[in-house]
Formats: sequence, structure tokens, C-alpha cells
Amino acid sequence: MTAPRSDTGARLLSTDAWHRYLRRQGTGHQPEGARFAGLFGTGEAEGSVRLLAVLFPRADAEPLVVETILPPGRLSYPSLSPELPAAFWYERVLHDLFGVVPEGHPRLDPLMLPLQEPDRTPLPGTTRRPGPLVPDESAIPRSVTGPGVFTIPHGPVRSGVVESVEYLVETPGEDIPRVQIRVFHKHRGVSKRFEHLTPADAVLAAERVEGIASVAHALALSHAVEECADLTVPWAACLVRVLHAELERIANHLDVMVKLTDAAGLAVATARFALHKERVLRLTGRLCGSRFGRGVVVPGGVNGLPRLAPAVLDGELAALRAAVVSDWRAAMRTPSFLDRLRGTGPLDPAVARAHGALGPLGRASGSGADVRYERPYDAYSSLGLGAPPEYGEGDVMARTLVRQAEVARSFDLLHQTGAELRALGGDPAWRVPVPDGLSGHGVGRAEAPQGETLYLLRLEKGRVSRCVPRSASFHNLVLFHEVFAGDVLTDFPFIEASFGLSIAGVAL
Repeated sequence: MTAPRSDTGARLLSTDAWHRYLRRQGTGHQPEGARFAGLFGTGEAEGSVRLLAVLFPRADAEPLVVETILPPGRLSYPSLSPELPAAFWYERVLHDLFGVVPEGHPRLDPLMLPLQEPDRTPLPGTTRRPGPLVPDESAIPRSVTGPGVFTIPHGPVRSGVVESVEYLVETPGEDIPRVQIRVFHKHRGVSKRFEHLTPADAVLAAERVEGIASVAHALALSHAVEECADLTVPWAACLVRVLHAELERIANHLDVMVKLTDAAGLAVATARFALHKERVLRLTGRLCGSRFGRGVVVPGGVNGLPRLAPAVLDGELAALRAAVVSDWRAAMRTPSFLDRLRGTGPLDPAVARAHGALGPLGRASGSGADVRYERPYDAYSSLGLGAPPEYGEGDVMARTLVRQAEVARSFDLLHQTGAELRALGGDPAWRVPVPDGLSGHGVGRAEAPQGETLYLLRLEKGRVSRCVPRSASFHNLVLFHEVFAGDVLTDFPFIEASFGLSIAGVAL
């Protein structure tokens, strides 16, 4: 029997049936199992809470959204986390924002809203404000015990230009047997900010959700709008989108190398990779007017063609590629650097698969979907992308090798894109209009440098009524505490840099 559909077009189930379905499908234990991509909530006017789970069936190109509604006074359900580890942080967010209690959850201490704020922002999807939430230190279990064991609160304020995050490192002095993470210092109520915006304004907000992945967030939101409107984007716009997405990917992977070489004390390598990253950002700025590629992607296409001629762009990319490849190769032949990468911070492949680790983090542990390859969008289906690189070691070395391969592949894609742009000729169309007063729902996705970015969108009469962004940073950071067995304090900066994540993309 086919389940009824909700007003969002999702599959609507009773809470018990919803729970059974996710346990069976999301864990991937059944032949028809699917990859769990997220669990989200929205407040309803009458006090109920709607829960939406997103799954990616293995044999289906479209995501599957499964919903249930928790009525007022019964905001609870059996926790999914014991059998579906990837739901661990999602359920904590539901508890923080909506007061939903996943019964049997391993640890429900605050993740997003730890402070008592009388004027706290209303809940997403409603005008109702949450009750006070006071942090309970006893809710943070300290599992490492023994003589001389203590906790180092690393952050939220640290030296250098880093984001606000607190790591609680439990240690007997040098080894790191356990790390806990507090991200609430960065929480901005982003999802609420989208409400009542037009699609054009919503893209401006999406570009600022996670600044280092501005293009990917704009793409994911635009894809959701285009799904609502059933739009086909012009080919020229598809090419321009790939151009900026791949430049963003290269800049991010170079930034990881800046941090890794800096942690190793390689001053020359640090300066070189910082120079290459700056060259990529300046090239992006010359193409569109923004170093971060903002203002390029819009629902229905792009704002215009690149400001540099394809031949000029191709020449600059060729010179940049030669320099990046040469310096990356030199770094990977430096024994003192490799010694810090090998065997450091390994993520067990079984853990990565069970969690559905995304992006370079997952691919370094033998898994990790690449949306560009598995469910191609824009021009990726016509370009020679090929299967993503995968390694099985799961350590910092493997994550660095994945990024090295991805940078080479990005330059290949940029070369192909330039050739396609040269072949267009004339004055090709680069945008189709979004209908006024549009109502509908959509799930948009894009492969950010950190991994899959996901947007759940609902439009009513041309305005956003609900928008839920999910970055790969949020999905992956929970795995940070899984990789420290056998590592020491001086390994910490290598492991953190190799994850390549953004705290802004976590504490939305």
C-alpha cells in the first residue's frame, strides 16, 4: 500500500510506521536500503512538530522525503540513533529547537541552544518561542578516568583566525582518548532567516550560510527552486555554474594544504599554497566581481557570462595548474610532512559507512557519495567527471590524497568547461525566469568542497515558508571524536585541518 502524501509532497506516515521505515531503510541493512541524508523539523501553528527525514535510495536518482507529525503534548518518539548513528546530532538539534524528545537517545545535552535567552528567536516555521534551555554540565559524561586525567577546554576562542568552536579534550597528559564538541557559540538561527524571502533574496542568504562554500549553497537552493518550478536551466548557465563550483573547490582544498603545512612548520610550503589560493580567489573575482563567487548563481540560471574571455581564462588556469601541481607534489615528497600525515586520525571505514560520511572525509575511508557523479546536475552529466577517488586508510594522508586527486580533476573540468564556453559563440541565453507567485516544494543538492549540501524548500505564493539548509560540515563534524584513538595533542591541528569543515556550516 502506498503511503499518503503530505502537503509538501513527502511520504506521510504515522510516527510508529515512520520510525520502522527509517530503521529498515536508513541503516542500509535491507536490499532496498538507502543512504540517510538528514532529519529535520518544522513547527506547526497549532503546536505540533513535523519531522522530515531525507533518504537517497541507491537505485533512484531522486531523494525520498519521509514525514510524520508529532501532535502537541506528545513530542516524542523512539530514538533512531542507537541503530542509525548518523541521526545522533540531528536528534539533538530537534530536542534543542523544538523540545522533541527522542526517547533512548545516548546523549541529549544541548548542541545548538545552550543559553537561557528570554528573547530567543521563534521556532522555524512558526511564531512560537522555545522555553528556556539551561546547560547541564552533568549531561556531559567524562568517560576517561584515572590518576592525572583532566579536561582541556580548547576554544571557543583560539589563536589565529578560526571559528568559534569548543573542543573538550579528555587526556592523561599527551594522548587523546576522547574529544567532545560544542558548536553552539556559532548558532545564528539561519533557517528562520529564510522565511518570507523571495527566491532571489533567499539565494543571497544561502551564499552567506557557509562562506567558504557560497557557490555550493547557492546551487543547492537554486536547484530546489527550479524543482518547484520545473525549470530547465540553459546550457550556458550550466557551464558557468560548473566553472565557479570547481574554482571554489580548488580554493578550499588549497586552504586545507595551507593549514596542514603550517601545522608541520613548513613556512615556504605554507606561503606557496596561500599564494595559490589567493590567485584562485582573485581569478574568481575577475570573472564575476566577487572573490567568493557570490551573485553568480540565481534560480533559473546565472546572472551573466564570465567577464574574462574563455581563451584568457584557459591560459591563466593552465599556469595556475602547473604551479599548484608542482608545489603539491613537492609537499608530498617531504618526509617530515608525510610523517605527520601517515596513520594520523584514521576514520574506520565501517564507521564512515554506517554514518554516511560525505565528501573527502568519506572518500578517504572508502565511501562518500559524490553528487556530481552519482546524481549529476547542471553540466556535470556531459563532462568527463568519472568516478571519485577513494582510499581505504581513512587517515590524514588519505584525506590529503583525495584532495590532491580532486584538485587535478577540477582543473580537468575547468579546461573542458572553457572549451564548451568557447564553442557557444553568439549571445547564448543564460537564465530563464522563475514564475511569480510560485508555490511548491523541492529538495536541492550540490557537491560542496566539504561534501553534499542539501536544501529542503517550501514556497508559498512566491515566498519562502520553510527552508532547511544542511551542510556536509554538520553531517561530518560529529565524526571528529571518532578519530583520536592513539593520537596525541600535537596531532590535533593536522586532524582538524584534514576534515576541512566549517563551523558556520555546522551551527546554523
